[in-house]
Amino acid sequence: MNMDGVTLVDHPLIKDKLTKMRNKDTPPAIFRTLLKEISLLLGYEVTRKLPLENIEIETPVTRTTGQKLAGKKMCIFSILRAGEGLAQGLLDLIPSARVGHVGLYRDPDDLHAVEYYFKAPPHLDQRFCLVVDPMLATGNSAIAALDRIKSAGARDITFLCLLAAPEGLKAIRAAHPDIPVFTAAIDDKLNEKSYIVPGLGDAGDRIFGTL
Repeated sequence: MNMDGVTLVDHPLIKDKLTKMRNKDTPPAIFRTLLKEISLLLGYEVTRKLPLENIEIETPVTRTTGQKLAGKKMCIFSILRAGEGLAQGLLDLIPSARVGHVGLYRDPDDLHAVEYYFKAPPHLDQRFCLVVDPMLATGNSAIAALDRIKSAGARDITFLCLLAAPEGLKAIRAAHPDIPVFTAAIDDKLNEKSYIVPGLGDAGDRIFGTL
């Protein structure tokens, strides 16, 4: 599936770990570890274009010019609750990042996202904001979260997920064509309950053992 603004990060290590996560017999502790490991690999790719600035340092041998991240610290936005699984791994990679949270649940009747919590660091307009949620199914939750984050002032935004359904990708690109999407896999479709197929089940339940 080719779609402008969507990057499929199909590294062999990601494919291997994702296959283990899909297995219904993988216990929550191992599932969390695998998700954390994949988040590091995804984070490496999604942060490739972060701006840098020069800095003078002194090595044990001589003075030299190095580079460091420029501007305000980036913000990782976790879409609760499953987004925490990706966010925690990304924080290991970028411990200086600020963290925002968007609490949403999917209405069981019409599948629309309902917000129950929002917290963000200041100066979002000066930060690179990485919005994370393992599953992009219908796209309703992601679109609602991005709407909310934009309304809070964010301008430089990227969305990162583990799995995406074609339906969700089309929806998010239609609603927010300015926001790049990174994913580890694009699955076949949604089923009648709007679960990703083949998918891996409910990511939150798999992470927290609440099946």
